[in-house]
Amino acid sequence: MTQTSTLQYEAPWPVYALDWCKSSPPGQSSRPRSAFRLGIGSLTDDYRNRIAIVGLQDERVLVEDDYTEYPDFVTLVEAQHGYPATRLQWQPSTANSFAWSQKSANAELLATTGDALRVWEYSSDGSPAAVGSYVGRNVGTGGHQLTLKTALSGQSKVQNNNTGAPLTSFSWNEKSPSLIVTSSIDTTCTVWNIDTSTAITQLIAHDREVYDVAWLPGSTDIFVSVGADGSLRAFDLRSLEHSTILYETPAPKNMPPPTTSPSSSARPPTSPLLRIAFDPADSNYMSTFHMDSSDIQILDMRSPGQPVMELKAHRAQVNTLGWSSTDSQLLATAGDDSQLLLWDLAPHTHTPSASPRNASTGLSSPRPDVKKRTLTEPVMAYTGAGEIASLAWSPHIASMTMNTGHSTAPGEWIAVAMGKAVKALKV
Repeated sequence: MTQTSTLQYEAPWPVYALDWCKSSPPGQSSRPRSAFRLGIGSLTDDYRNRIAIVGLQDERVLVEDDYTEYPDFVTLVEAQHGYPATRLQWQPSTANSFAWSQKSANAELLATTGDALRVWEYSSDGSPAAVGSYVGRNVGTGGHQLTLKTALSGQSKVQNNNTGAPLTSFSWNEKSPSLIVTSSIDTTCTVWNIDTSTAITQLIAHDREVYDVAWLPGSTDIFVSVGADGSLRAFDLRSLEHSTILYETPAPKNMPPPTTSPSSSARPPTSPLLRIAFDPADSNYMSTFHMDSSDIQILDMRSPGQPVMELKAHRAQVNTLGWSSTDSQLLATAGDDSQLLLWDLAPHTHTPSASPRNASTGLSSPRPDVKKRTLTEPVMAYTGAGEIASLAWSPHIASMTMNTGHSTAPGEWIAVAMGKAVKALKV
């Protein structure tokens, strides 16, 4: 018996949105396959995009090599989405114990953004036949349902049309899973209560498009956002009169002199920030990257203004990043160089900042005790068959015993999307 370290799925369309389920469906936690479910969304330039849930064709692929003639993952259920999903997420693990006012007890929620924030209900009856325990059986039949629960698109504060502007991303609150904050190209962020389908607040967050947003772990009040104006900002729902700029991208060098024509914004052009993610193990730390850049910046909330670390190993633009949900402080990054890189930041976050062996790169820092470190050695590298558009971590999956008596190895997995292929790799 060998433990499988890679699983794959071939979608009928290019995959962009991607997430790994955060918890087992109600009553099915003992099934290995309940931990191996992915939500995916297509990226085609028409109004015929789809989202789908894929799962293991047969649990034995986790421990045996005899199933190579069958796909590891198969489509369990899919739904029409119209415009592409800019982001797809499974409900946080806290959602199963949350007192929802109008959700079926055995259903799980997923959410997507695009032209609206959509909340989906997914249910599977959990019987072995319905989840395809027979090899080669088409699993996308009875027992699985993915239904649209609500579609939320509010009035825009800054546009006169009646429908909301396209949404670029969202963040689902773990502490209070009824809260979702969305980011939009119309410069706003909106906080929604998805249990009551109402907008709690909408605020103008940036000078230009907002590209990503993230709740501070453990908080129901504070979130951060990044956007085309090149800034990373923090907001507190208890005092929305002002925001805190935690980081602004430096203005490009050798800027031509300003033209006489009035510009759309007085600020010089800066490089947009595309993604923002908190380290769940230490929420002082955040990771972000610039458009068309191969470097990743690590920021520390306690010393805003400049990155405390830069990760330099990619050879083409970075597209996606994500932290392990455990306390390992592992960060995964991936991009157009077809590489998935894994960085271990634990040795660099707990030692004294003014360590002499990591001398400053010479840049002025806002606090004298913070020296920026440059890391160039990831702890793991995987080269895929093509450019990697997105990635998703699994939660820590415990060892499980299968009907055959074999046990699966515990640990985490990372899924990556490359064109139509999705590959899951054991960390």
